[in-house]
Amino acid sequence: MKVVASARFLRGYRKLPEQIRAATDRKLLLLEQNPGHPSLRVKKVTGTAGIWEASVTMKYRMTFEIHEERIVLRVIGEHDEALRQP
Repeated sequence: MKVVASARFLRGYRKLPEQIRAATDRKLLLLEQNPGHPSLRVKKVTGTAGIWEASVTMKYRMTFEIHEERIVLRVIGEHDEALRQP
């Protein structure tokens, strides 16, 4: 699947510490190659229609939606912060 980042995702990505950006880059490759990879710990965000979360680290998460053959990255940040954003 092709991965596409929203402007909001890119703003959040630029604010991350360098080592978290590097971890994110590795996870994005996994997401593109195999969205079901166990280290991503992908699950649906409770109470939403079609928003999913994936783990970058134990502290950082990213959310995304799936549209046809594209994964649209929505938000990235610390766990609670990333999951609160609509």
